[in-house]
Amino acid sequence: MPFVCSRKKTRQIRVGDVLVGDMAPISVQSMTTTPTTDIDATVSQIKRLETAGCEIVRVAVPDHQAAEAIRTIKNDILIPLIADIHFDHRLAIAAILAGADALRINPGNIGSAKNVKAVVDCAKEAGISIRIGVNSGSLEKNVLKKYNGVTAEAMVESALINVNLLNSFDFNQIKVSLKASDVSRTVEAYRLLSAKTDLPLHVGVTEAGSLYTGIVKSALGIGTLLAEGIGDTIRVSLTRDPVDEVRVGYEILKALGLRQRGPEIIACPTCGRCNIELFKIVERVEKALLSFASPIKIAIMGCVVNGPGEAREADIGIAGGDGSGVLFRKGKVVKKFPQEKLVEILLVEVKKFEKKRKE
Repeated sequence: MPFVCSRKKTRQIRVGDVLVGDMAPISVQSMTTTPTTDIDATVSQIKRLETAGCEIVRVAVPDHQAAEAIRTIKNDILIPLIADIHFDHRLAIAAILAGADALRINPGNIGSAKNVKAVVDCAKEAGISIRIGVNSGSLEKNVLKKYNGVTAEAMVESALINVNLLNSFDFNQIKVSLKASDVSRTVEAYRLLSAKTDLPLHVGVTEAGSLYTGIVKSALGIGTLLAEGIGDTIRVSLTRDPVDEVRVGYEILKALGLRQRGPEIIACPTCGRCNIELFKIVERVEKALLSFASPIKIAIMGCVVNGPGEAREADIGIAGGDGSGVLFRKGKVVKKFPQEKLVEILLVEVKKFEKKRKE
C-alpha cells in the first residue's frame, strides 16, 4: 500500500513563472526575516534562499517604503516574490505597481469590500494571483462569535467567505491557506476545505516555533496533509534562518517520495563503538552540499567494519575509525585512506557522481 494517497487535482494558478496546482510539482516557499526596506540585506537573504532551492519568496510590506523597495529587489533576484499585506489595501496596490508577482492578503483585515475590489482590480490588470491567508489569530469577529472561538470550521468559513468575495469581483486566480499553531486544528481545517473546493492550497503550520519544535510540528502537519494528497505549495515556519525552512521543506517532500532535490544523507546514530566526530562530519557535508540539487543517497557511518554493509543502499558512503577511513559504493569498499580525509574524499566522489550522471 503506497504511503502517499493520490494527490487531489486542483485548479492551477501562476506565481510569477511557478505553476501552483493541477499536479504541478509541490513548490517550496519561505519568507525573508530582514526589513524589506533594507534592500541589500533582503536581496542577500533571497539569494541564499535561491541557492537552497527556495522557489517562491514572500516579503513583509508594512509601509509604502517597503512596497516601493520591491521594485529594486525584483531586479536582483531570480524567484517570484509575494508581497505580504495586512490592514492597508493601499499597500497591496503599491506592491503590485512595484512588481510583486503575487499577494498574500487576509481580506478580513484589509477593510471594506470596496477596498478589496480596488486590490482585486489592480491584481487583474497586472495578471497576478492572490493568496487568501487565513490565520487562527485573525478571524472575523462575527465568525468567531458564530463558532464560539477559533475552530477548524470557523477558519474554513472565513476562507470561503473571502473566496466568494473575490469571486464576486470576477477574480479566480486564488490559492488559500489555513494556518494555526496547533497541528490538529490546522490539519482538520485543511481537510474540511479540501472537501469543499478545488482551489490550490498553500500548506503550513504557522508560528511553529524554534528549530526542534518547529520541525516536528511542521513535519506532522504538512506531512500528514501531503500524505493524504492535500497541498500544492508549502512553507515550513521556523524561528530560525529561513534557509533552514527550505531545507526542512524538501526533507518532508523527500521523505514522502513527492520530490527529490539534493542528497539524502544516511548517518548512523553512533554508539560506544564510534570513535570519530561523526556529528561534525555530517554537518560539514550537509553545509558543503547545500546547493547540490541532484538526488543522491549518501551514507556517513562511524564504523569501518560494519558501516558499509549497513548502508549498502547508499550510492556513495564513507566510514571511519581508528585513524582510517573507507569510501564505499552500494556497500562495497572501493578505497581506503587516512581518516582526516573523510569529507574531502566524499565531496570529490560526489562531484564525480554528478558528472557521470550528466554524461
